[in-house]
Amino acid sequence: MTELLSKETFLEKVFNFEKNKEWKFEGDLPCIIDFYADWCGPCKMVAPILEELSNEYKGKVNIYKVDTEAEQELAAAFGIRSIPSILFVPKDTEPQMAQGALPKHQLEQIIKDVLKA
Repeated sequence: MTELLSKETFLEKVFNFEKNKEWKFEGDLPCIIDFYADWCGPCKMVAPILEELSNEYKGKVNIYKVDTEAEQELAAAFGIRSIPSILFVPKDTEPQMAQGALPKHQLEQIIKDVLKA
């Protein structure tokens, strides 16, 4: 199941940008972070796909959601200008951002190529 992150849980589980200037991933598993808003149509299309992927990749990839309305500071820290924006965070390399409602096959390809899961 996807997990909703607050700024506090984001700092703990993904990246403490208040403490570190350089990227330093805090998690145990690669993750996907969906920056969304409740009113966003394309976000609603991506949500069930991410739920499916969270079940299919359970124990391999964590899937998180960040509500850009509630967590404006987080959205600003990542320069989120349009939603959905999806951040792919591998364990050992820099994260990569994708924008827009991506189809499932494309998300699976990114999980394979970027997250190595």
